[in-house]
Amino acid sequence: AVLGAQWVIGHADPVLARAAEDLMAKIADTVPERLRPFVLEPASRARPYWRKEPDRIDMARTRSQIHEGKKIALRYRDEHGRDSERTIWPIAIGYHEAVRILAAWCELRSDFRSFRTDRVVDADYLDERYPERRDALRAKWRRSLVWEHPQDV
Repeated sequence: AVLGAQWVIGHADPVLARAAEDLMAKIADTVPERLRPFVLEPASRARPYWRKEPDRIDMARTRSQIHEGKKIALRYRDEHGRDSERTIWPIAIGYHEAVRILAAWCELRSDFRSFRTDRVVDADYLDERYPERRDALRAKWRRSLVWEHPQDV
């Protein structure tokens, strides 16, 4: 738990990092005195971020939209500097070494897409719920990530 919390502190957005710090403090307060050094000075450590790109979207609000199954209207800039406008159904946030990824169903492309949070130009958090249950949509997304080897004919 301590190792995971260390990783979150070093890689997540400030709100989530603060929650991980609070978790570590609670763990330290609740473990027996003889185990406290394992929490406060663990033998294993998670490497802190090395080149984190700043988020250009409110991550706490984005997590709320995911939990509530509500859409987000994005203005997004791709790796070539081209802007596009998308209405998405957000389903998950991925925390990579230096960037965060927002996985979503994209209405423009009618498919699942991943958006780097540091490339979001603007976000409008809509009150409109997307038409599919969040867990069903997430299951479809997970299945879309599985690549199967072609069968011999």
